[in-house]
Amino acid sequence: MDNSFCLEALEEAIARYRTPEIFNTDQGSQFTSDAFTMDGKGSLRNNVFVERLWRSVKYEEVYLKAYETVTEARRSIGIYLNFYNTEQPHSSLDGIPPDQFYYNILLPLPLAACNDAGIHL
Repeated sequence: MDNSFCLEALEEAIARYRTPEIFNTDQGSQFTSDAFTMDGKGSLRNNVFVERLWRSVKYEEVYLKAYETVTEARRSIGIYLNFYNTEQPHSSLDGIPPDQFYYNILLPLPLAACNDAGIHL
């Protein structure tokens, strides 16, 4: 894919609004080309976990729905993200949901501490 449009848009945005502290793009070829890449900090693997999450959100939720309003989209995506974190088995976590993996394995908090922090198990 041609990256000239992306480069022109970026240059125009920087000229108008200055260089941003944080800049995130899709992982498409036009954004990972040598001409577009702004730093060499693991460009091909930056945000790999977030990219994987958004792929799941898009294919398992957004593309399957026809939201009527932004409010409906927010509500429905929120429900999906709750499911993703509390019920969806993840192969990278030995088939258990992230909440169970992180709260029960990595952060074994006493139940009282969870309740004090507003975490309801």
